[in-house]
Amino acid sequence: MSLKSEEDLIGMQQISQVVGLTLKRMQEYARPGMSTLELDHYGRQLLELHGARSAPKLTYGFPGWTCISLNEEVCHGIPSAKRLLREGDLINIDVSAELNGYWSDNGGSFILGQDIHQHSHLVETSKRILAKAISHIRGGVQLAEIGRLIETEARRSGYRVIKNLAGHGIGRSLHEEPHEILCYYDRSNKTRFRKHSVVAIETFLSTKATYAQEKGDGWTLIARDSFAVQHEQTIVVTDGQPIILTAANQLWG
Repeated sequence: MSLKSEEDLIGMQQISQVVGLTLKRMQEYARPGMSTLELDHYGRQLLELHGARSAPKLTYGFPGWTCISLNEEVCHGIPSAKRLLREGDLINIDVSAELNGYWSDNGGSFILGQDIHQHSHLVETSKRILAKAISHIRGGVQLAEIGRLIETEARRSGYRVIKNLAGHGIGRSLHEEPHEILCYYDRSNKTRFRKHSVVAIETFLSTKATYAQEKGDGWTLIARDSFAVQHEQTIVVTDGQPIILTAANQLWG
């Protein structure tokens, strides 16, 4: 969406604060032995406390309030009573929701407990690249150039980007124009960021895979024979540094 009034900005700030806080609290609440369903129920309680509704459930009928993906799962992991969290797991939580007609999206990967599988470099690299990408976004910049930056930085750090997943516009619905803010350089994409527009910027990195594949449950996408991470912030594009609406999540370091 494009912000057209102070009311639009306030509406986006409110829902963004809710999803940012929900993500932060869910990351803090997670512990070994807990099921991903229990963690999702906690997220539901937080969203409902603020009157917000799950975006993937509203939009797609997703069987959960949040997406919780583990290790080789890139995104859209289904909360399950049978899926238990373990020490050292690479966990991704993606929280998107609607409040008063405004929608926001926030995601983050983190390591549960001790980093016994040495995933911290992958996680920190993704966070660093996303922060750098956001710092380069302003009105008039080509989407493809941000994709080039993400891909270049990932390669320099020894990782690959997932090419069939992307960031997107957001605001009055979960997915809006531009529908694909890719993590790699697409020379055919001449679209530019527009001032006052709201977009969800995402990094999708993996240790080996370049494409996410269906797991077989109708929702979850995996990076086969790899570990994968995702980080995401909803921002407002300006003439200068973007406004990070979902900055309520303080686990970004």
